[in-house]
Amino acid sequence: MSSRRALLLALAVVLAWPAAAQAVSPAGLRSTLNTLHHRLGSAAGAYVVDLSDGAVLYSSRPTLALAPASNEKLFVTATALLRFGASGTLTTRVQPTPGATVANGVLDGDLYLVGGGDPTLDDAGLGTLADTLAGAGVTKIDGGVIGDESFFDALRGGPDSRYRYDSDLGGFLGGLAFDHGRASSATRAATKLAALLKARKVTYKRKPRAGRLPAGGGDDQALATLASPTVGALIQRTNVPSENYYAEMLTKALGATYGASGSTTAGLSVIRAQMATLGVHPKMIDGSGLSHSNRTTAQQLVRLLQRMDGQDSAATWRASLPIAGRTGTLRSRMRGTAAAGRCAAKTGTLIGVSALSGYCTTTGGRAVAFSFVENKVCNYCAKAVEDRMVSAIARLDG
Repeated sequence: MSSRRALLLALAVVLAWPAAAQAVSPAGLRSTLNTLHHRLGSAAGAYVVDLSDGAVLYSSRPTLALAPASNEKLFVTATALLRFGASGTLTTRVQPTPGATVANGVLDGDLYLVGGGDPTLDDAGLGTLADTLAGAGVTKIDGGVIGDESFFDALRGGPDSRYRYDSDLGGFLGGLAFDHGRASSATRAATKLAALLKARKVTYKRKPRAGRLPAGGGDDQALATLASPTVGALIQRTNVPSENYYAEMLTKALGATYGASGSTTAGLSVIRAQMATLGVHPKMIDGSGLSHSNRTTAQQLVRLLQRMDGQDSAATWRASLPIAGRTGTLRSRMRGTAAAGRCAAKTGTLIGVSALSGYCTTTGGRAVAFSFVENKVCNYCAKAVEDRMVSAIARLDG
Protein backbone atom coordinates (compact mmCIF):
# COMPACT_ATOMS: atom_id res chain seq x y z
CA MET A 1 0.00 0.00 0.00
CA SER A 2 1.39 3.42 -0.97
CA SER A 3 2.02 6.06 1.69
CA ARG A 4 -0.55 8.33 0.01
CA ARG A 5 -3.23 5.64 0.12
CA ALA A 6 -2.33 4.82 3.74
CA LEU A 7 -2.70 8.48 4.72
CA LEU A 8 -6.05 8.75 2.96
CA LEU A 9 -7.27 5.59 4.69
CA ALA A 10 -6.21 6.82 8.13
CA LEU A 11 -7.89 10.21 7.49
CA ALA A 12 -11.09 8.56 6.29
CA VAL A 13 -11.23 6.39 9.39
CA VAL A 14 -10.74 9.38 11.71
CA LEU A 15 -13.51 11.32 9.97
CA ALA A 16 -15.83 8.31 10.22
CA TRP A 17 -15.21 7.71 13.95
CA PRO A 18 -18.25 8.67 16.03
CA ALA A 19 -17.96 10.38 19.38
CA ALA A 20 -16.77 7.98 22.08
CA ALA A 21 -19.83 8.57 24.28
CA GLN A 22 -22.39 7.92 21.53
CA ALA A 23 -24.36 4.73 22.18
CA VAL A 24 -24.71 2.21 19.35
CA SER A 25 -27.70 -0.07 18.74
CA PRO A 26 -27.15 -3.63 17.41
CA ALA A 27 -28.24 -2.50 13.95
CA GLY A 28 -26.03 0.57 14.22
CA LEU A 29 -23.09 -1.60 15.27
CA ARG A 30 -23.48 -3.85 12.24
CA SER A 31 -23.64 -0.82 9.96
CA THR A 32 -20.59 0.82 11.57
CA LEU A 33 -18.51 -2.35 11.56
CA ASN A 34 -19.47 -3.08 7.97
CA THR A 35 -18.39 0.39 6.85
CA LEU A 36 -15.10 0.22 8.71
CA HIS A 37 -14.27 -3.38 7.91
CA HIS A 38 -14.81 -2.78 4.20
CA ARG A 39 -11.77 -0.48 4.29
CA LEU A 40 -9.50 -3.38 5.23
CA GLY A 41 -9.74 -5.12 1.88
CA SER A 42 -10.68 -8.64 0.87
CA ALA A 43 -7.99 -10.46 2.90
CA ALA A 44 -9.66 -9.65 6.21
CA GLY A 45 -12.03 -11.54 8.49
CA ALA A 46 -14.22 -10.39 11.36
CA TYR A 47 -16.48 -12.11 13.86
CA VAL A 48 -18.29 -10.65 16.89
CA VAL A 49 -20.59 -12.58 19.25
CA ASP A 50 -22.62 -11.96 22.39
CA LEU A 51 -21.15 -14.24 25.05
CA SER A 52 -24.44 -14.58 26.91
CA ASP A 53 -26.28 -16.39 24.12
CA GLY A 54 -23.78 -16.80 21.28
CA ALA A 55 -25.73 -14.46 19.02
CA VAL A 56 -23.63 -13.24 16.09
CA LEU A 57 -23.47 -9.45 16.21
CA TYR A 58 -21.28 -9.08 13.14
CA SER A 59 -19.63 -11.39 10.63
CA SER A 60 -17.51 -10.76 7.55
CA ARG A 61 -15.51 -13.56 5.93
CA PRO A 62 -15.34 -15.32 9.34
CA THR A 63 -13.94 -18.58 7.91
CA LEU A 64 -11.22 -17.03 5.76
CA ALA A 65 -7.90 -18.63 6.72
CA LEU A 66 -5.39 -15.91 7.53
CA ALA A 67 -2.00 -15.46 9.18
CA PRO A 68 -2.84 -14.36 12.76
CA ALA A 69 0.59 -12.96 13.77
CA SER A 70 0.76 -12.88 17.59
CA ASN A 71 -2.85 -13.96 17.99
CA GLU A 72 -1.13 -17.35 17.63
CA LYS A 73 -0.05 -16.92 21.26
CA LEU A 74 -3.67 -17.34 22.34
CA PHE A 75 -3.52 -21.03 21.37
CA VAL A 76 -0.28 -21.54 23.29
CA THR A 77 -1.28 -19.71 26.44
CA ALA A 78 -4.74 -21.27 26.54
CA THR A 79 -3.21 -24.74 26.31
CA ALA A 80 -0.62 -23.93 28.98
CA LEU A 81 -3.37 -22.74 31.31
CA LEU A 82 -5.56 -25.78 30.69
CA ARG A 83 -2.76 -28.35 30.90
CA PHE A 84 -0.54 -27.00 33.70
CA GLY A 85 -3.31 -25.20 35.59
CA ALA A 86 -3.19 -21.60 36.76
CA SER A 87 -1.01 -22.47 39.77
CA GLY A 88 1.32 -24.82 37.90
CA THR A 89 5.03 -24.04 37.70
CA LEU A 90 8.18 -25.08 35.83
CA THR A 91 10.90 -26.29 38.18
CA THR A 92 14.69 -25.97 38.08
CA ARG A 93 16.44 -28.54 40.29
CA VAL A 94 19.86 -29.03 41.83
CA GLN A 95 20.65 -32.61 42.68
CA PRO A 96 23.57 -35.00 43.10
CA THR A 97 24.69 -37.91 40.98
CA PRO A 98 22.25 -40.76 41.76
CA GLY A 99 23.44 -42.59 44.83
CA ALA A 100 25.76 -39.82 46.00
CA THR A 101 25.45 -38.68 49.59
CA VAL A 102 26.25 -35.60 51.61
CA ALA A 103 28.23 -36.23 54.79
CA ASN A 104 29.87 -33.60 56.98
CA GLY A 105 29.07 -30.99 54.35
CA VAL A 106 30.79 -32.90 51.52
CA LEU A 107 28.90 -34.13 48.45
CA ASP A 108 30.73 -37.25 47.24
CA GLY A 109 30.03 -36.76 43.52
CA ASP A 110 28.89 -34.25 40.93
CA LEU A 111 26.16 -31.66 41.37
CA TYR A 112 23.66 -31.33 38.53
CA LEU A 113 21.74 -28.18 37.68
CA VAL A 114 18.69 -29.58 35.87
CA GLY A 115 16.63 -27.16 33.78
CA GLY A 116 12.86 -27.27 33.66
CA GLY A 117 12.26 -24.81 30.83
CA ASP A 118 11.58 -21.80 33.07
CA PRO A 119 11.70 -18.72 30.79
CA THR A 120 12.22 -16.43 33.78
CA LEU A 121 15.33 -18.15 35.18
CA ASP A 122 17.99 -15.54 35.95
CA ASP A 123 21.00 -14.82 38.15
CA ALA A 124 18.73 -14.15 41.12
CA GLY A 125 17.11 -17.56 40.73
CA LEU A 126 20.46 -19.31 40.52
CA GLY A 127 21.51 -17.33 43.58
CA THR A 128 18.48 -18.66 45.45
CA LEU A 129 19.52 -22.22 44.61
CA ALA A 130 23.06 -21.49 45.81
CA ASP A 131 21.68 -20.02 49.05
CA THR A 132 19.59 -23.15 49.66
CA LEU A 133 22.58 -25.44 49.18
CA ALA A 134 24.84 -23.40 51.40
CA GLY A 135 22.08 -23.07 53.97
CA ALA A 136 21.71 -26.85 54.03
CA GLY A 137 25.33 -27.14 55.13
CA VAL A 138 26.98 -28.16 51.84
CA THR A 139 30.55 -26.86 51.86
CA LYS A 140 32.32 -29.01 49.28
CA ILE A 141 31.44 -30.77 46.04
CA ASP A 142 33.79 -33.69 45.47
CA GLY A 143 33.25 -33.39 41.72
CA GLY A 144 31.96 -30.65 39.41
CA VAL A 145 28.88 -28.58 38.70
CA ILE A 146 27.12 -29.92 35.60
CA GLY A 147 24.36 -28.21 33.66
CA ASP A 148 21.61 -30.47 32.29
CA GLU A 149 19.44 -28.87 29.57
CA SER A 150 17.94 -32.12 28.28
CA PHE A 151 14.37 -31.10 29.17
CA PHE A 152 14.33 -29.42 25.72
CA ASP A 153 15.98 -30.35 22.45
CA ALA A 154 19.11 -28.50 21.30
CA LEU A 155 17.41 -26.25 18.73
CA ARG A 156 17.83 -22.61 19.78
CA GLY A 157 15.27 -20.90 17.57
CA GLY A 158 11.83 -21.40 16.09
CA PRO A 159 10.62 -22.57 12.69
CA ASP A 160 10.70 -19.09 11.16
CA SER A 161 14.51 -19.00 11.52
CA ARG A 162 14.91 -22.69 10.63
CA TYR A 163 15.44 -23.33 14.33
CA ARG A 164 18.58 -21.18 14.50
CA TYR A 165 18.89 -18.14 16.74
CA ASP A 166 16.19 -15.61 15.91
CA SER A 167 16.62 -12.01 17.07
CA ASP A 168 12.84 -11.60 16.99
CA LEU A 169 12.66 -14.05 19.89
CA GLY A 170 15.07 -11.96 21.93
CA GLY A 171 16.96 -14.97 23.26
CA PHE A 172 18.14 -18.54 22.70
CA LEU A 173 15.65 -21.28 23.54
CA GLY A 174 16.87 -23.95 25.93
CA GLY A 175 15.82 -26.18 28.79
CA LEU A 176 18.36 -24.43 31.01
CA ALA A 177 18.43 -20.99 29.39
CA PHE A 178 18.69 -18.05 31.77
CA ASP A 179 18.71 -14.27 31.63
CA HIS A 180 15.95 -14.30 28.99
CA GLY A 181 17.90 -16.71 26.86
CA ARG A 182 20.91 -14.43 26.56
CA ALA A 183 22.84 -17.26 28.19
CA SER A 184 21.61 -20.39 26.48
CA SER A 185 24.17 -23.10 27.06
CA ALA A 186 24.13 -25.52 29.95
CA THR A 187 27.84 -24.88 30.47
CA ARG A 188 27.23 -21.17 31.05
CA ALA A 189 24.43 -21.88 33.50
CA ALA A 190 26.62 -24.37 35.38
CA THR A 191 29.50 -21.89 35.40
CA LYS A 192 27.26 -19.19 36.82
CA LEU A 193 25.94 -21.46 39.57
CA ALA A 194 29.48 -22.61 40.39
CA ALA A 195 30.59 -18.99 40.79
CA LEU A 196 27.64 -18.25 43.04
CA LEU A 197 28.45 -21.30 45.16
CA LYS A 198 32.09 -20.27 45.41
CA ALA A 199 31.00 -16.84 46.63
CA ARG A 200 29.16 -18.68 49.40
CA LYS A 201 32.31 -20.68 50.26
CA VAL A 202 31.11 -23.90 48.64
CA THR A 203 34.07 -25.42 46.78
CA TYR A 204 34.19 -27.89 43.89
CA LYS A 205 36.94 -29.92 42.20
CA ARG A 206 36.28 -29.94 38.48
CA LYS A 207 35.50 -27.28 35.89
CA PRO A 208 31.77 -26.68 35.27
CA ARG A 209 30.45 -28.32 32.14
CA ALA A 210 27.33 -29.55 30.35
CA GLY A 211 26.05 -33.07 30.83
CA ARG A 212 23.00 -35.15 31.54
CA LEU A 213 21.88 -36.46 34.90
CA PRO A 214 22.36 -40.24 34.85
CA ALA A 215 19.32 -42.50 35.03
CA GLY A 216 17.97 -42.99 38.51
CA GLY A 217 18.09 -39.33 39.49
CA GLY A 218 14.48 -38.59 40.42
CA ASP A 219 12.96 -35.31 41.58
CA ASP A 220 12.83 -36.65 45.13
CA GLN A 221 16.65 -36.51 45.28
CA ALA A 222 16.82 -32.77 44.67
CA LEU A 223 18.89 -30.80 47.16
CA ALA A 224 17.28 -27.53 46.08
CA THR A 225 14.44 -26.53 43.77
CA LEU A 226 13.30 -23.27 42.23
CA ALA A 227 9.77 -22.86 40.93
CA SER A 228 8.96 -20.44 38.14
CA PRO A 229 6.16 -17.91 38.52
CA THR A 230 2.78 -19.62 38.20
CA VAL A 231 1.50 -20.45 34.74
CA GLY A 232 -1.19 -17.85 35.33
CA ALA A 233 1.56 -15.27 35.72
CA LEU A 234 3.59 -16.69 32.81
CA ILE A 235 0.73 -16.43 30.32
CA GLN A 236 0.14 -12.85 31.43
CA ARG A 237 3.82 -12.11 30.88
CA THR A 238 3.44 -13.69 27.43
CA ASN A 239 0.26 -12.01 26.21
CA VAL A 240 0.38 -8.52 27.72
CA PRO A 241 3.70 -7.47 26.09
CA SER A 242 3.40 -10.14 23.34
CA GLU A 243 6.55 -11.99 24.39
CA ASN A 244 7.80 -14.19 21.55
CA TYR A 245 10.47 -15.86 23.70
CA TYR A 246 8.02 -16.90 26.42
CA ALA A 247 5.56 -18.25 23.85
CA GLU A 248 8.18 -20.51 22.27
CA MET A 249 9.53 -21.64 25.64
CA LEU A 250 6.00 -22.55 26.79
CA THR A 251 5.46 -24.44 23.55
CA LYS A 252 8.53 -26.60 24.19
CA ALA A 253 7.59 -27.04 27.86
CA LEU A 254 4.21 -28.40 26.80
CA GLY A 255 5.95 -30.85 24.48
CA ALA A 256 8.38 -31.92 27.21
CA THR A 257 5.68 -32.39 29.84
CA TYR A 258 2.71 -33.69 27.87
CA GLY A 259 4.13 -34.71 24.51
CA ALA A 260 6.87 -36.79 22.97
CA SER A 261 9.79 -34.42 23.67
CA GLY A 262 10.83 -30.89 24.54
CA SER A 263 10.62 -29.74 20.97
CA THR A 264 8.57 -27.18 19.10
CA THR A 265 7.06 -29.96 16.99
CA ALA A 266 5.97 -31.97 20.04
CA GLY A 267 4.66 -28.87 21.77
CA LEU A 268 2.57 -27.89 18.78
CA SER A 269 1.09 -31.40 18.69
CA VAL A 270 -0.03 -30.99 22.29
CA ILE A 271 -1.52 -27.57 21.52
CA ARG A 272 -3.37 -28.79 18.44
CA ALA A 273 -4.83 -31.70 20.41
CA GLN A 274 -5.96 -29.37 23.21
CA MET A 275 -7.48 -26.92 20.75
CA ALA A 276 -9.35 -29.76 19.03
CA THR A 277 -11.15 -30.52 22.30
CA LEU A 278 -12.48 -26.95 22.13
CA GLY A 279 -13.53 -27.26 18.50
CA VAL A 280 -10.66 -25.06 17.33
CA HIS A 281 -8.34 -26.24 14.53
CA PRO A 282 -5.57 -23.77 13.66
CA LYS A 283 -2.68 -24.48 11.31
CA MET A 284 0.29 -23.93 13.60
CA ILE A 285 3.89 -23.58 12.47
CA ASP A 286 5.22 -21.99 15.68
CA GLY A 287 4.07 -20.75 19.07
CA SER A 288 4.93 -17.07 18.79
CA GLY A 289 3.16 -16.19 15.55
CA LEU A 290 6.32 -15.02 13.80
CA SER A 291 5.70 -17.30 10.82
CA HIS A 292 3.55 -15.96 7.99
CA SER A 293 2.55 -19.58 7.33
CA ASN A 294 0.38 -19.90 10.45
CA ARG A 295 -3.32 -19.92 9.62
CA THR A 296 -6.56 -19.50 11.52
CA THR A 297 -9.86 -17.67 11.13
CA ALA A 298 -11.69 -14.95 13.02
CA GLN A 299 -14.42 -17.45 13.82
CA GLN A 300 -11.90 -19.94 15.27
CA LEU A 301 -10.37 -17.26 17.47
CA VAL A 302 -13.77 -16.22 18.79
CA ARG A 303 -14.63 -19.86 19.44
CA LEU A 304 -11.49 -20.15 21.55
CA LEU A 305 -12.44 -16.99 23.45
CA GLN A 306 -15.92 -18.39 24.05
CA ARG A 307 -14.66 -21.76 25.28
CA MET A 308 -12.05 -20.21 27.56
CA ASP A 309 -14.65 -17.87 29.03
CA GLY A 310 -16.49 -20.95 30.30
CA GLN A 311 -13.49 -22.46 32.09
CA ASP A 312 -12.90 -22.38 35.85
CA SER A 313 -9.74 -20.41 35.05
CA ALA A 314 -11.63 -17.79 32.98
CA ALA A 315 -10.59 -14.90 35.25
CA THR A 316 -6.91 -15.86 34.97
CA TRP A 317 -7.28 -16.16 31.21
CA ARG A 318 -8.86 -12.72 30.82
CA ALA A 319 -6.23 -11.21 33.11
CA SER A 320 -3.55 -12.39 30.67
CA LEU A 321 -4.75 -9.99 27.96
CA PRO A 322 -3.69 -6.35 27.48
CA ILE A 323 -6.34 -3.79 28.47
CA ALA A 324 -7.28 -1.10 25.97
CA GLY A 325 -5.72 2.23 26.85
CA ARG A 326 -4.10 0.78 29.96
CA THR A 327 -1.55 -2.05 29.61
CA GLY A 328 0.93 -3.80 27.36
CA THR A 329 0.56 -3.62 23.61
CA LEU A 330 -2.77 -1.78 24.02
CA ARG A 331 -1.44 0.81 26.46
CA SER A 332 -1.42 3.60 23.89
CA ARG A 333 -4.41 2.43 21.87
CA MET A 334 -8.06 3.46 22.28
CA ARG A 335 -7.32 5.97 25.01
CA GLY A 336 -10.21 8.34 25.58
CA THR A 337 -12.72 5.95 23.97
CA ALA A 338 -15.43 3.75 25.43
CA ALA A 339 -13.11 0.78 24.89
CA ALA A 340 -10.48 2.08 27.35
CA GLY A 341 -10.64 -0.07 30.47
CA ARG A 342 -13.64 -2.00 29.07
CA CYS A 343 -11.96 -4.15 26.44
CA ALA A 344 -9.04 -6.59 26.70
CA ALA A 345 -7.50 -8.17 23.63
CA LYS A 346 -4.45 -9.83 22.12
CA THR A 347 -2.73 -7.87 19.40
CA GLY A 348 -0.93 -9.27 16.37
CA THR A 349 1.58 -7.59 14.06
CA LEU A 350 3.73 -8.75 11.17
CA ILE A 351 4.65 -7.09 7.90
CA GLY A 352 1.33 -6.91 6.07
CA VAL A 353 -0.57 -8.53 8.97
CA SER A 354 -2.59 -7.13 11.85
CA ALA A 355 -4.98 -8.81 14.29
CA LEU A 356 -6.93 -8.02 17.43
CA SER A 357 -9.02 -10.57 19.33
CA GLY A 358 -10.55 -10.33 22.78
CA TYR A 359 -13.42 -9.27 25.00
CA CYS A 360 -15.47 -6.16 25.72
CA THR A 361 -17.95 -5.33 28.44
CA THR A 362 -20.12 -2.80 26.66
CA THR A 363 -21.66 0.36 28.06
CA GLY A 364 -24.98 -1.48 27.85
CA GLY A 365 -23.67 -4.32 30.03
CA ARG A 366 -23.14 -6.93 27.32
CA ALA A 367 -20.18 -9.32 27.36
CA VAL A 368 -18.85 -9.60 23.81
CA ALA A 369 -16.06 -11.60 22.16
CA PHE A 370 -14.55 -10.38 18.91
CA SER A 371 -11.79 -11.10 16.42
CA PHE A 372 -10.44 -9.00 13.58
CA VAL A 373 -7.65 -10.46 11.42
CA GLU A 374 -6.21 -8.74 8.35
CA ASN A 375 -3.58 -9.74 5.81
CA LYS A 376 -2.12 -7.73 2.92
CA VAL A 377 -2.60 -4.46 4.79
CA CYS A 378 -0.68 -1.46 6.04
CA ASN A 379 -0.19 -2.26 9.73
CA TYR A 380 -0.80 1.11 11.34
CA CYS A 381 -3.74 1.80 9.01
CA ALA A 382 -5.35 -1.53 9.94
CA LYS A 383 -4.83 -0.90 13.65
CA ALA A 384 -6.57 2.46 13.36
CA VAL A 385 -9.57 0.66 11.90
CA GLU A 386 -9.44 -2.10 14.54
CA ASP A 387 -9.47 0.49 17.31
CA ARG A 388 -12.54 2.18 15.91
CA MET A 389 -14.34 -1.13 15.48
CA VAL A 390 -13.61 -2.13 19.09
CA SER A 391 -14.69 1.32 20.29
CA ALA A 392 -17.99 0.82 18.47
CA ILE A 393 -18.44 -2.58 20.15
CA ALA A 394 -17.76 -1.00 23.55
CA ARG A 395 -20.56 1.53 22.92
CA LEU A 396 -23.13 -1.16 22.18
CA ASP A 397 -26.35 -0.52 24.09
CA GLY A 398 -29.44 -2.67 23.86
